[in-house]
Amino acid sequence: MPGPSSRKAPGRAGGPGRVLARAAALTAGFTAVGALLGLVRDQLLARSFGAGGETDAFLVAWTVPEFAATLLIEDAMALVLVPAFARALARRSAAPAAGPDPVRALVRATLPRAALVTAGAAGLLVLAAPRVVPLLAPGLPESALAVDCTRSTATCVFSFALAGYASAALRAHGRYAAPAAIYVAYNAGIIAAVLLLGPAWGVRAAAAGVALGGAAMVLLQAPVLWRRLRAVADAPGAGAPGPVADGGTAVRALLVVLAPAIVFALTRQSQVLVERFLAAPLPAGAISHLNYAQKVAQLPMVLSLMLCTVSFPVVARALAAGDTAGAGRRAERDLLAAAALVTLGAAAVIAGAPGIVELLFQRGAFDPADTGATATVMRVYALGLLGQTLVGGLVRCYFSAARPLWYPAAAMAAGVALTAVAGAYGARSWGAPGIAAANALGITLTATLLLCGARRQSVPLSVRRLAGGLARLMAAGAVATAAGWASATGPAPLAVPLALAVTTAVFLAAALLLRAPAVTELAAFVPGLGGLPVVRPRGGRPAPAATRSVLPKARR
Repeated sequence: MPGPSSRKAPGRAGGPGRVLARAAALTAGFTAVGALLGLVRDQLLARSFGAGGETDAFLVAWTVPEFAATLLIEDAMALVLVPAFARALARRSAAPAAGPDPVRALVRATLPRAALVTAGAAGLLVLAAPRVVPLLAPGLPESALAVDCTRSTATCVFSFALAGYASAALRAHGRYAAPAAIYVAYNAGIIAAVLLLGPAWGVRAAAAGVALGGAAMVLLQAPVLWRRLRAVADAPGAGAPGPVADGGTAVRALLVVLAPAIVFALTRQSQVLVERFLAAPLPAGAISHLNYAQKVAQLPMVLSLMLCTVSFPVVARALAAGDTAGAGRRAERDLLAAAALVTLGAAAVIAGAPGIVELLFQRGAFDPADTGATATVMRVYALGLLGQTLVGGLVRCYFSAARPLWYPAAAMAAGVALTAVAGAYGARSWGAPGIAAANALGITLTATLLLCGARRQSVPLSVRRLAGGLARLMAAGAVATAAGWASATGPAPLAVPLALAVTTAVFLAAALLLRAPAVTELAAFVPGLGGLPVVRPRGGRPAPAATRSVLPKARR
């Protein structure tokens, strides 16, 4: 870590490759812990409240933090603020002792306004909860309970905004530990509230836990961000904050870029609104089955997008420095690596779904009928995981240069429209599995549109190379899914490990035979496989140091 006398962008000591490796390790570790606590949270909810009407009411209220997380932490806030901080850090490095510090000026111009707007939105949502719930889930039997829960979860609009702002600022500064740990704090808050308050409050305790977890996200990051900003303020030669006019200009510039990112994030998260809206008239438990299936099936997607999350600030800094070719190489490698991880994960989920659900949830109020229904939904939902990952990775490429681009929002709107139309038909014909199929269909359309329009954005990507790599990975995934499904027989404690092992082995073997990207690069580390041809980005030219893969060089 640079000393307090330095105004250079942090995170450069020790070489960019080592910095990215440490960042990936930290993010992977905390992401795994957060995902594990998320599973514990869902298991606790299933055991305590089952998959009935009360759980459906809480999940309708949980739409608010899910929506807020996408808008304020994972998409809009990060897509805009990470490039904005990257540019501010580049200006600081270019003129380390001249005039006001651009990073502090950006914070002073944007943070108070963001806090004021989101605090007002949270208060308005608390007051409007009785009108909001019927819009989210018309005909919900436990609507009064959903209103009470929504009033508790509405606080996340404010806390998630602060948490998302701090996460973006810290990642741009090369600090990954605290942002990666926010979902550890969030899930710990929910688990604690359910354990302590659940017997007396029922499902309302989970809603209170959501509010507690949101506050914990902020408290975890605030001291770290404060120390980073104070380190600059105390540096010799550090300038005073910029004038008010500069702050107003910065806010207007951010709003111009923020508008398409907000529309994209709102449109993307509206998929959840469509699902809950269509599932509300179905028999009690349909919303719960969709929720449990999504939470488990999305784990491979969360882990795979970790690569894009870690490298997003690197791509933004490369673009700010004018290295568009390096940014493209970095983005291509990470997209294909994320696709390989999620394809393997989706194959494993589809192959072992019944046993996975049984092991995770079938206890207490969650009975075998709930297990069968959830497993069916999970298998269908997993078909869209590759599309979810590609959308999450590609949209970072579109917004890395921090300029207004409306194409991602248009592509997402087309996918949501298809989800709504197909979901309305699917819900009538097949119930919750039909809604899950519509979700997979819609997000796959969005991913296809974003891939086809990759030339519209600032990071130069080879559509042909990406499409070829994805086709090989999907072929390997299909073979692995069939093999894993055939092996998933017998009691769940035996069937699940066997299915996962067979799926993984067959996927790796098929990917190597097909020379699928990312997998062939990993093969270079295995003795005896190092001679396999490796699919390299950009015609095999080595990437510059600033954008090299987080993996160490083979035989270094």
